[in-house]
Amino acid sequence: MNNKKGIMLHSKKTYLVGIIAITTLYSCVPTIKSMEADKSVPEQFKNQTTDSLNTAQIKWKEYFTDPYLDSLIGIALENNQELNITLQEIQIAKSEVRAKKGEYMPSIGLGAGAGLEKRARYTSLGANDATTDIKPGEEMPDPLPDFMLGAHASWEVDIWGKLHDAKKAAVSRYLSSVEGKNFVITNLIAEIANSYYELLALDNQLEIVKQNVAIQSNALRIVKLQKEAAKVTELAVRKFEAEVLHTKSLQFDIQQKITETENKINFLAGRYPQHIERDSKSFTELSPSMIHTGVPAQLLENRPDIRQAELELAASKLDVKVAKKRFYPSLDITAGIGYQAFDTKYLFTSPESLLYNVAGELTAPLINRSAIKATYYSANAQQIQAVYNYEQTVLNAYVEVANQLAKIDNIKQSYDLRSQEVAALTRSIDISNILFKSARADYMEVLLTQRDALESKFDLVETKMEQMSAMVEMYRALGGGWN
Repeated sequence: MNNKKGIMLHSKKTYLVGIIAITTLYSCVPTIKSMEADKSVPEQFKNQTTDSLNTAQIKWKEYFTDPYLDSLIGIALENNQELNITLQEIQIAKSEVRAKKGEYMPSIGLGAGAGLEKRARYTSLGANDATTDIKPGEEMPDPLPDFMLGAHASWEVDIWGKLHDAKKAAVSRYLSSVEGKNFVITNLIAEIANSYYELLALDNQLEIVKQNVAIQSNALRIVKLQKEAAKVTELAVRKFEAEVLHTKSLQFDIQQKITETENKINFLAGRYPQHIERDSKSFTELSPSMIHTGVPAQLLENRPDIRQAELELAASKLDVKVAKKRFYPSLDITAGIGYQAFDTKYLFTSPESLLYNVAGELTAPLINRSAIKATYYSANAQQIQAVYNYEQTVLNAYVEVANQLAKIDNIKQSYDLRSQEVAALTRSIDISNILFKSARADYMEVLLTQRDALESKFDLVETKMEQMSAMVEMYRALGGGWN
C-alpha cells in the first residue's frame, strides 16, 4: 500500500516538474518589439477629382494601338530572358512550398537488410547463443546470418503550429514571386514602348536633318553665286559651307542612336539585332491616350510591386512566429514494424520473427540557446525591414503617379508652345533668305535663323517623345500591363 502511494507521489512530482519546465521555457522567450505597417494612403491625387475609372485595368493591347508596337511586346513576353528567369524563380518558390508541406507530414520508409555475425564462443553472448530451441539440440548457426525486412515512420507532431506557419510563409513567398513576375511584365512593356517611341522620334529627327541639309545646300549655292557677283565675301561662303557640313554630321550621330535603340528593343525581345518594323511618318500626329488615375487606394491592388511587398511582409511575420516557437518543446513520434530472422525460411514466421516499436520523445532547448535567439532576433529585424520596404513601395508608387500627372499637363502646354515656335522659325527662314538676297540682312542672320529652326524642330520632336513616354510611364505607375 505504501509502495503504491510512493509511486503515485513520484508520478505527481514528475508531472509537476514537467509543467514547471514548460512554463519556464515559455517565460524565457526573449521580448522583442514588433511593428505594423501603415497602409493608409491619401484619398485622392493632388489636383485630381475622385474617379473610379482606372487606366491600369485596361489590357496593354487595348492601351497601345500601334500594331508594330503590339507585335514587339508580344514577342518580348515570349522570349525576354529576364522574364523567363523570373518564371523559374516561381518554380523554385513552388518547390519550397512542397518541401515545407512535407515537413509536417509523417515520413515513412521501407528497409531491407542482410548481415553476418561471428560471436566468440567463450563470451556471455556466445555461450547463450550456443543452442536454440527451434529444434532441440540443434546449435545456433556460426557465423550467424541476419535478415530483416520492415517499415519505419517518424513524425514531428506540430503541436505549436510551427511547421504550419513555415508552410504558410513559403506560400506567401511563392505568391510574392508571382507578383514579382507581374512587375517584370509591367516594366518590360513600358521599356519596349518607350524605346519604340524613341525610335520613331529619331527617325523624324533624321528626316528633319535631311531636309535642313537640302535647305542649307541651296543657300550655299546662292551664296556662291553672290560671291561670284562680288556681293559677299569668301568668309560668307565658308560659313555656309561649314554649316552644311555640321548638319550633315548630325545624320551619323542620329543613325548611331537609331542602331543602338533598335538593338535595345531586339535585346528586350530576346532576339539578335535586326530591323524594327515601324511607322515613323505618323509620329507627330500621335496623341496620348486618355488617362484615368482612379483613387490612390487602387494602387494597393494594381501595382505588382506593392502586392509583392505586402506578401513579403506577411511571410516575414510568419518567420517571426516560427522562430519564436523554436523555443518550445517539440514532440517526435517514431515507429517501426518488420520481420527479422537468422534464416530466410523463418523470416515471415509470426509472431516469432515479428518485431515492432513505437516511441514518443518530447525535447526542448534548455541551455545554450544562442543560435535560436539569434534566428529569432534576425527574423524580427527582417520583419521590421519588410514593414519599411512596404511603406516605401507604397510611397514611391504614389509619388510616381503624382509626378506623371504633373508631367503630362506640363508637357502638353510645352508642346503647344514649341509648335508655335517651330512655325514662327520656319517662316523666318524664308524671310531671312529674301532679306539676304536683297542685301537687307547679312549671312550670319540667315545662318542663325536656320540653326534656330533646326533646333526648334528637334526640340518639338523630343517633346512629342516625352509626351508619349509620359503616357507610357503613367500606365506603368498605375500598375497596368501585367493583367
